[in-house]
Amino acid sequence: MNTSNTYHRAPDSIATAPTGCPVNRAWSPLDPGYLADPYPIADALRDEHPVFYSERLGHVVVTRMDEIERVFLDPDVFASTNVQDPIYPLAPEAAAVLAAPDYDPTAVMSNRAEPDHARIRVYTRRGFSNRRLKALESYMRDRASELLDGMLADGSPTEFVAAFAFPLPAEIVFRFIGFPPEDDAMIKRWCVNRRAFSWGQPTADEQVAIAEGMVDYWRYCREFVASRRDDRRDDFTSELLDAHDADPDPANGSGISYREVESVVYGISFAGHDPVTALLCNTLRCLLPRREQWDALCADPSLATAAVEETLRYESSQVSWRRVTTRPTTLGGVDLPAGTRLLLNFASANHEPGVFADPDTFDIRHEHANRHISFGKGIHFCLGAGLARMEARIALELLSQRVPSLRIVDEQQLTYFPNITFRGPERLELEWNEGET
Repeated sequence: MNTSNTYHRAPDSIATAPTGCPVNRAWSPLDPGYLADPYPIADALRDEHPVFYSERLGHVVVTRMDEIERVFLDPDVFASTNVQDPIYPLAPEAAAVLAAPDYDPTAVMSNRAEPDHARIRVYTRRGFSNRRLKALESYMRDRASELLDGMLADGSPTEFVAAFAFPLPAEIVFRFIGFPPEDDAMIKRWCVNRRAFSWGQPTADEQVAIAEGMVDYWRYCREFVASRRDDRRDDFTSELLDAHDADPDPANGSGISYREVESVVYGISFAGHDPVTALLCNTLRCLLPRREQWDALCADPSLATAAVEETLRYESSQVSWRRVTTRPTTLGGVDLPAGTRLLLNFASANHEPGVFADPDTFDIRHEHANRHISFGKGIHFCLGAGLARMEARIALELLSQRVPSLRIVDEQQLTYFPNITFRGPERLELEWNEGET
């Protein structure tokens, strides 16, 4: 668990505040109030200090767009190697589970340092080519239509996460990878638990259960990749294996190793669907109470693209990300030693006055909404951003055209899975006028 390119590396302890850094002893992004509505709190934190140390989190928090963009654009100083790591030290029982000799995924994409990240991204980016996205678009629209058919047939009201928002992005990314449909339910269970492991604060017992699922999933991924070695298909895994066959030795500065192929498959399954589930829900939460904007979308479905961008800014499914300093540096007037763990607060930056006009108002015609930071920036810009945008756009087009009376059920209590980064309601009850098909 402690080698330099291990996929998940738990910290040995909670870091202390850098000398001279403002300290906040009260706030944590895991607080119930922040989980329920982070934006007013994030605004207050940003206005108080652009850079401060959260004692309860053990991270230095960066709150303003300029500093966050600087971090993203300087990967030599601000490395991404900690983004998949647990926030807190692991319980010994969970660490023992992950010490299994055959549990050895390697960091490959979001958490791999340069120059290896750039080498591997050459091959992963090819998988997200316009050709493959176009091929997926037809499947995406067909599957979304089937799920919507089932939702309408079951009648109003419905729980949207289970009926549509969870199965659609999961099945799309699984087909992209090449996983067989009969394994979907099993894979979904394994992937969801990763939120707690890397971005939450699970109990020791929960850590053990999650770790056991992670080991099982890694073994599944290895077996699946092995099955594709002799049975290539038109899928992402086969493309990676083709690339490996053509150039299998990264020691020369190019190529992709077999272990890296296995690890890409292991990592992309979570990143490719759980945040998109949240994006689908958040988009409806923003649009449906604002009937003028929803009605405008129903009249002109081409507005779906702008609605998705404004949701990514205003009510993002990803409200933070992490980095760690590789050398001493200064950020926002604060001196940071090497090894300082950073939390980049997207919730504050995406609502920052001066960056966005009237930032606390949701408006699908908001000028420059796409300047949001929700997909990151620079060399680690989210590989699946185009896929996520496409899924959300297609879902909005179908829902607005087929269910224009769609609305949120009144007086429901929304809950959010406790983690520092991904944000979307665990359940979302919707209703509509009967007779719409």
